[in-house]
Amino acid sequence: MEPIRTDRLKLRNWEDRDRELFHRINSDDQVMEFFGIRRSRAESDELFDRLRNNAERDGFGFTAAELKDSGEAIGFVGIVRTDLEPFIAKGTMEIGWRLAPEFWGKGYVTEAAEAWLAYAFDVVGEEEVVSFAVADNHRSTAVMQRLGMHYEPSSDFDHPRVPESQPHLRRHVLYRLSRAEWQTRKRAAG
Repeated sequence: MEPIRTDRLKLRNWEDRDRELFHRINSDDQVMEFFGIRRSRAESDELFDRLRNNAERDGFGFTAAELKDSGEAIGFVGIVRTDLEPFIAKGTMEIGWRLAPEFWGKGYVTEAAEAWLAYAFDVVGEEEVVSFAVADNHRSTAVMQRLGMHYEPSSDFDHPRVPESQPHLRRHVLYRLSRAEWQTRKRAAG
C-alpha cells in the first residue's frame, strides 16, 4: 500500500519495528477497556501479520499511524471491509482506530480518519463508511461525531463476537457517513 500523509502523520503499512507497540495497544487495559480480550504476544503477532498482509493485498486496512516528525508509530487508524450480517452488510467499509494512551486527546485519530475517509470515497469509490463501538465508549463516538458521521439508534446491535458473559460490552452503536454527506461537509469546510 502507498502511505498517506497528513499534516502530522504518515499512515502506512505495518513494519516489524511496530510489533511491540502493536502488542501493547492490544493488551493494555486502558486501550482495550471496551474489548473483551487482551491479546498475548503470539496472538498480537498473528493479528499484526494478518493486518499487514491484508493492507498489502487491498491497499488499505487497519494500518500504522506514525508521527511524521519522529517516525514513531502511535497506533492504528484505517478502513476495512466488515462482515457483521445481518447488522451490517458484508463488504461495508468500516473505519476504526486504536492508539496508545499517551497519544489520546491530540486530534491524531480525527486527522488520520479524515484522510482515510477521503481515500474511501475518492479512491476506493465507496458510497458509505460506517463505524461502531460499545455504547459506553464515548471517546470513540465523539470522534465519529467530529467526522460528521450520524448515529442511527435503530441500528444498534449486540455484537455477535462478544460473549454473553460480557453483557456490558455486547451493545454497539452504529454511525454512518454517506459519500453525499461527506462531500457536503467537505464543501462547507471550504
